[in-house]
Amino acid sequence: MSGALVIGGGPAGLMAADALLSAGHAVVLAEAKPSLGRKFLMAGKSGLNLTKAEPLGEFLAQYGAAAPALHPMLSAFPPEEVMHWAEGLGQSLFTGSTGRVFPHGMKASPLLRAWLARLDGMGLERHMRWRWTGWDDDHAGAVLMDTPDGALRLTPDVTVLALGGASWARLGSDGQWADIFSGAGLPVTPFAPANAGLCVDWSAHMKAQFGAPLKGVAFHAGDLVSRGEAVISARGLEGGGLYPLSPALRAGAALTVDLCPDVELATLTKRLSRPRGKQSLSNHLRKVVSLSPAGRALLMECARPLPEEPAALAALLKALPVPHAGLRPIDEAISVAGGVPFAALDAGLMLKDRPGVFVAGEMLDWEAPTGGYLLTGCLATGLWAGRAAAERLNRG
Repeated sequence: MSGALVIGGGPAGLMAADALLSAGHAVVLAEAKPSLGRKFLMAGKSGLNLTKAEPLGEFLAQYGAAAPALHPMLSAFPPEEVMHWAEGLGQSLFTGSTGRVFPHGMKASPLLRAWLARLDGMGLERHMRWRWTGWDDDHAGAVLMDTPDGALRLTPDVTVLALGGASWARLGSDGQWADIFSGAGLPVTPFAPANAGLCVDWSAHMKAQFGAPLKGVAFHAGDLVSRGEAVISARGLEGGGLYPLSPALRAGAALTVDLCPDVELATLTKRLSRPRGKQSLSNHLRKVVSLSPAGRALLMECARPLPEEPAALAALLKALPVPHAGLRPIDEAISVAGGVPFAALDAGLMLKDRPGVFVAGEMLDWEAPTGGYLLTGCLATGLWAGRAAAERLNRG
């Protein structure tokens, strides 16, 4: 075949195909699953969070160590461009109180349908149940595919790989491509869970709190701080308020919770110094600190017996240590860290050791919290790789 081959039918792959088609090139899209965008559709079931409306500097900071490498891609397709792109596909959007951007319909399916109609109209050739099995180096680096009609060898002029990470395997992101890369001598940073729940071995006393949210708190791990909500579950803690701490927690950092983040330590100490008479300490905390039942339960679980001295109790409320056993496994994580290191790629996301092969999306070694950052990162890197592949084709 001539032209471009895009392997992977998620947001990164579709965006790469879009860029190549827009540049006037023929594109074949291969997807291992029976349909496209399966993880994209699953993510949209709870409300498709497209991006986060905030200044680019703040947005980039959420990508941690990968921010410098991603800076050119996210600058070329920042949150406002993501919004314009979605609106161009007929999706009306709204921005929530926290800056998160959603379609009014809250679902991913209308956007995906409109996008596929656009791509089909530009001539996209797509094939389902085509699984990439590697390269045939005896035939000028030909691409090998396993298809319903048997093994197939393709010889595209450029290839964009957008095969996802290693979470949500049932939806297509199974990470099996890493074995192909390793077998070909290409570097892959080992996968690790990101945006995953935290393992906590609760006592039986916490059972009554399973399913209860911890609201209005601040989570601290290492140098990272996150304000948000987490849910107490039978296995530990999980939720968007905890996910930004994944890099530190994965590295073994201790977790502390500020149960009163909007109250200064001195003010808290003063409140706790009020006479409580015959009230239990639990009732005293409820009344003078407005501590929720879940917050009180967590405090008792992690710091029993509580100190009576107001200053010591206030210090606990501001930095409650929560013992944990690390993050939940990869197969329970929303996303992963690890993948193809940026050092193995040129400025256009082309593999230095495989000219003409580009990598995009969650195959790359980056991570970000939920809240629109993951999807924007996939779209931006897919667009970047697709444009770079198109430029290579233009040069002949």
